[in-house]
Amino acid sequence: MIKLMVVDDHVVVRSGLMMLLNGKNDMEVIAEAADGDEAIKKAQDLKPDVVLMDLSMPHGKDGLTATKELKELMPSIAILILTMHDDEEYLFRAIHAGASGYLLKSAPHEELISAITSVASGNAYLNPNATRRLMSEYMDRLKNGEPSSSFDTLSDREKEILEWIAKGYSNKEIAQHLVISVKTVESHKSNLMEKLGIKSRPELVKYAMKKGLLNFE
Repeated sequence: MIKLMVVDDHVVVRSGLMMLLNGKNDMEVIAEAADGDEAIKKAQDLKPDVVLMDLSMPHGKDGLTATKELKELMPSIAILILTMHDDEEYLFRAIHAGASGYLLKSAPHEELISAITSVASGNAYLNPNATRRLMSEYMDRLKNGEPSSSFDTLSDREKEILEWIAKGYSNKEIAQHLVISVKTVESHKSNLMEKLGIKSRPELVKYAMKKGLLNFE
């Protein structure tokens, strides 16, 4: 029996997945969560084999942050990203965070079941399109002879927030300008500082200057 946890901020999505998966003889959904914080707590308490993790959850920790923290706390847990984002940036970041698989919500039910079975067995699962993207990226890096810079691993939003921070804006001011929560700004800031190996705002300013990001027009 594969013990599952479904993490998604939409109740309808969670209910639909639970109904589908509990209908399988060898699978049981033992927990559900609406955000990354709740997922981390319940996973430690209930110890599911596989976590189906959404990426975009506006309240609490997002899916990428939760995936990274869960893998640090529970290295043996398998995390299958189930998302609407058909985007190579999210794909690469999910794998870097420790996800065992990446699947679109539009995938057929049969593929979802196969993906769960695969990651529960200790294997990785990527749909064919995702596999082709990874191989293409790998071949490009070999061809160029250089790995991507740390800056290249930042999302567009992280680059945007880096620019605002470097210009001296507070987290609250950035949140108001971008119409997002302060907690979301803090999460992006934490992620980008970790990726860049930077530990303070002054270092961020110096880094942004080197990258030519301080355009005050």
